[in-house]
Amino acid sequence: MRRKHLITIAASLVVSALSFTTAMADVLETIKERGTLIVGVKADYKPYGFLDPSGAVIGIEPDLARDVADKLGVDVEYVPVVSSNRMQFLEQGKIDLMIATMTDRPDRREVVLIPDPNYYSSGTNILALKSLGLTEWEDLRGKPVCGIQGAFYNKATSQNFGAEIVAFKGTAEAYSALKAGNCAAFVYDDSAIVAKTNDPEWADYEMPLQTIDDAPWGLAVALGEENFAQMMSDMIVDWHKTGRILELETKWGVENTPFAKAMHEEYK
Repeated sequence: MRRKHLITIAASLVVSALSFTTAMADVLETIKERGTLIVGVKADYKPYGFLDPSGAVIGIEPDLARDVADKLGVDVEYVPVVSSNRMQFLEQGKIDLMIATMTDRPDRREVVLIPDPNYYSSGTNILALKSLGLTEWEDLRGKPVCGIQGAFYNKATSQNFGAEIVAFKGTAEAYSALKAGNCAAFVYDDSAIVAKTNDPEWADYEMPLQTIDDAPWGLAVALGEENFAQMMSDMIVDWHKTGRILELETKWGVENTPFAKAMHEEYK
């Protein structure tokens, strides 16, 4: 009886393992059967992901997401995410893929699956009124500085330079607080700040400091989705090889970044 019981348990474990493997292997098939790829993107981070006047999500990363959908032969659905929920949306199955300005860090690789190579890169800087005359990171000491919930550079800006971080869920709230004078500066990705300083509405603001913590961005799929991750790895290589990233930067008014140019040279 004991031997029979052990055999039954072993058989059950094998079936469970096979079922789990099959479920993971069917992710791409599920997307194809559904006819839609669901992608988490930013909707408040011009020009990487933002809303047009009609309310549609557009930008560099939505365009990349559409490339993936075209590769799979399906439609694309954009789900707006923010820094504080983008990984959770993958874990919860609310999205299939996340392309949302996420810095690639070891702790995040424990939560989501980030394919190599990285597709983009940026550093940390601030947006501040020109009249404040900020020139060094130390100038932020003791000052209230707007930040985004979940952004890794909040802690560094606070601990290393003595800023008093006022964290907001999204960029719209942070920009409004900055405009209202509730913050002396807004600490954020330099790529987004450069785009903002080119906006006539922000003509009185500047990115006055030296960029620090240049870090690559990683797109992500849920843990266990190895087939999908391999497909995305191949697509990222192709984006770099063909100059697709450079093309999209030009399309959306971004000066070609050193990272994008270097990756194109490496893979072409």
